[in-house]
Amino acid sequence: MSKTSELVFAPEQDQPIRYIERTRSYYLGLGYENPYVWAHYIDVPFSPLKKPLGQSVLGLITTAVPHDPGKGPQGQGAPYNAAAKFYQPYQQSIEGSVDLRIAHVGVDRKNANMEDIHCWFPLDAAKRAVAAGRMGGLSANFYGLPTNRSQRHTLEIDAPRILEMLKTDGVDMVVLIPNCPICHQSQSLLARYLEAAGISTVVMGAAKDIIEYCGVPRLLFSDFPLGNAAAKPNDTPSQDLNFELALRLLELAPAPRTTVQSPLRWSSDPSWKLDYSNLEKLSPQEIARLREEAEQVRITARELRVNTLGA
Repeated sequence: MSKTSELVFAPEQDQPIRYIERTRSYYLGLGYENPYVWAHYIDVPFSPLKKPLGQSVLGLITTAVPHDPGKGPQGQGAPYNAAAKFYQPYQQSIEGSVDLRIAHVGVDRKNANMEDIHCWFPLDAAKRAVAAGRMGGLSANFYGLPTNRSQRHTLEIDAPRILEMLKTDGVDMVVLIPNCPICHQSQSLLARYLEAAGISTVVMGAAKDIIEYCGVPRLLFSDFPLGNAAAKPNDTPSQDLNFELALRLLELAPAPRTTVQSPLRWSSDPSWKLDYSNLEKLSPQEIARLREEAEQVRITARELRVNTLGA
């Protein structure tokens, strides 16, 4: 190598987004003075598969919500739609029409695809894996976990309900697919809870820092925009590759805190990573508008939560 030649490195921003840091700065900039305290553990439960993968039944757990046209826009370009939130765990048959949306949570609206369900819910990839004999079967239902800022509510109320559903359906292992930052925490807490109960788990996530800070047994990290952790849009090979990587983690992870990064790249241009909740890219007028919108979302979500849970 010539002494005058220069080493060429990737752009500094081409690394996993630090969502804990980004969202903390964002909400402080909007005027919220009490930074959110994220779940953080050192010890991580770990439950290896009790049966070979080819004999095990898998369940899918999502934070997406079944589409209700009466609750406002929920497609591509839809604003944050707090009216579409849900606060009770649900289950729904994997057969028939499945239409799940992600407009009710804080996904990356500028870069994520909000139309292709395969980007956030790998049901079809899972069915193809069953048809190929890769795993024993799929549970009759998939499961919805509410996105809840209260870690206590997730662990003490929602997680036991999801566990009971899984036991009833004879589930041996689960794939959890979060969407927003809080979704990643809620699904991580649930993964820990299920693993302690003897069900093997893998999280397919896009917020690596949140998941690893909480501490999970297995993580398949895709460096994709929030809301699209399962696959690239309109790209069946990416669906199958990522799902296969998740299955390999369930089958082969040697210990807790095993993370595998998908080799897939969202874009050759990493500048998209500078968009999400980045105050440096916003004018004072935009920040004021976002503060007003955030307050309205908070009020709407609070009213829905009280009407649903009574608290």
